[in-house]
Amino acid sequence: MFDRLREDVRCVFERDPAARNVFEVLTTYPGVHAVLMHRLAHRLWGLGWKWLARALSTLGRWLTGVEIHPGATIGRRFFIDHGMGVVIGETAVIGDDCTLYHGVTLGGTSWNKGKRHPTLGDDVVVGAGAKVLGPITLGDHARIGSNAVVVKDVPVGATVVGVPGRIVRRGSDEQEQRRRAFAQKIGFDAYGMPNDMPDPVAQAINRMLDHMHAMDAKVERMCKVIKELGVEDDGTVLPPLEPCEIRMDDGEDGNGTAERASPAESNS
Repeated sequence: MFDRLREDVRCVFERDPAARNVFEVLTTYPGVHAVLMHRLAHRLWGLGWKWLARALSTLGRWLTGVEIHPGATIGRRFFIDHGMGVVIGETAVIGDDCTLYHGVTLGGTSWNKGKRHPTLGDDVVVGAGAKVLGPITLGDHARIGSNAVVVKDVPVGATVVGVPGRIVRRGSDEQEQRRRAFAQKIGFDAYGMPNDMPDPVAQAINRMLDHMHAMDAKVERMCKVIKELGVEDDGTVLPPLEPCEIRMDDGEDGNGTAERASPAESNS
């Protein structure tokens, strides 16, 4: 039990930079209180003491603003940030290292008995105000953007935004795995919105650049083949494409200003 408590407290420091010390976390974090009360209520539920489990769950809702049905199954190192307005249904299943922000609902879409609430894999982040509805599955490392409404399965490593929720990024390839590792190194994906969340303009520019690089490589190969056939070109050398450097110059007032270097300065 104490090992679980230490894990619950430690994960707060890993995901909330506002946390200052253990005493503060244990006494002022309603998300931690809600999880601790649920663990006790869930144990009572498993022992068949259904009314007592529901009564404890209701008390926890009054005290924390978080409603977790005692029948819900929650893994290790689960963190509810801010807490207010979170609702987790009876048949919901949450994996390890998951994070929910305020206003999140893991709800059902049917009045029938049986499995009717979502299943979350490991390391899933659900942003503020998001609604995940029905007996669907969110794959490991999924990210649900703030205020999204998700009613379909989400694959491993995907990011979902909008109403209804749509997948804007998949993380199953090697590049996304590297990005995820780097994101864990530099910080947490707050509110389920990764720092590299794509937008239409950025996607269009990136595709144009990919096309330009592919064309450049193809032209270079063609020139090499033509030269091998004995045809000499005119010797024109194309200037290399190099990224411009960004220099941060601090003024006298201490405020940094971004300045883009010219190509000549970049080559120097």
